[in-house]
Amino acid sequence: MKILVIGGTRFLGRFIVEEALKQGHEVTMFNRGNHLDLFPHVECIVGDRNKDLSPLETGKWDVAIDTCGYTPKALAEATRVLADKVDHYTFISSISVYKDWIPSNIKEDYPVQSLTEKQIEDIGFGTQEQINAHYGALKAESERAAEKNMPNKVLHVRSGLLVGPYDYSDRFSYWVNRVAEGGEVLAPGRKEREIQYIDARDMALWILKMADEKITGTFNVTGPTTPVSMEDFLTVCKTVSGSDAEFVWADESFLLEQHVAPWTEMPLWIPEEHPLVEGSEPWRGASSISIDKALQHRLEVRSVEDTVQDVLHFETSRKEEDRKAGIHSEKEQNVLNAWKTRA
Repeated sequence: MKILVIGGTRFLGRFIVEEALKQGHEVTMFNRGNHLDLFPHVECIVGDRNKDLSPLETGKWDVAIDTCGYTPKALAEATRVLADKVDHYTFISSISVYKDWIPSNIKEDYPVQSLTEKQIEDIGFGTQEQINAHYGALKAESERAAEKNMPNKVLHVRSGLLVGPYDYSDRFSYWVNRVAEGGEVLAPGRKEREIQYIDARDMALWILKMADEKITGTFNVTGPTTPVSMEDFLTVCKTVSGSDAEFVWADESFLLEQHVAPWTEMPLWIPEEHPLVEGSEPWRGASSISIDKALQHRLEVRSVEDTVQDVLHFETSRKEEDRKAGIHSEKEQNVLNAWKTRA
């Protein structure tokens, strides 16, 4: 295939390009050119999608894979330009499109968020602050914009938490690093609670498979394909790193009393008995998004051990920098001490 990859090559885009080249496809990249040294022999059209898409007007590809569309205006512009340039368009959306994660086993037909036409117009290409504030709704509206311009030619990939080497979100890697450090590790909520995530390399493989077969429609894409609890995950982190970590499980009411922030300070944790939004119900279905449809289209994921091993290897070579997620060590110790006192 002739494949156009729209977006950077820092994480998911990197693995899509790597795998496409490995499979013998012809790849063209369209991005701002911040990492040209990664694929020096691959054609890269340098540009900013929010300013000028004219460099794409003279091209022709079998498939476009859009890894960096965050607003309906961006998707409307890209699909308008590429409507007669590509036969198939893959848009990386998100499971954050859903109006909530209250019920278990949410399927693709569950209601999604929306914005008014005026909100969409006011946001335009969006500032980072606006994108963060309306992330799920913007992704949902982006799906609609793409489908409007390229009806029945778009694969909407509602991605779960993407993890793996080169992931700088620190949500999955916080636990890999923290458990490797050893000692008492603050662990959140019910240890049997299932978690969901997908290795970006598995996502890349599946996307290319779907693009090759020109399959369209909307799919929840996350994993693992067999249930993994938080305790299972942390135990794998301990085994792979060979640490002496001891997990101290604090219940969610206590953690919230201690102002421990779900998902950011305690990644992969969303409370089961306490609502994130006042007046709403708890999001008990947050870690049980249905992937039956993707499994029917041969989604395959690697083992927890393989992903943890590769993330640990990447993290040991990573430069020291401010982390985007995870509780600060001093606060963690204070919460641990308070939990022991209460116990």
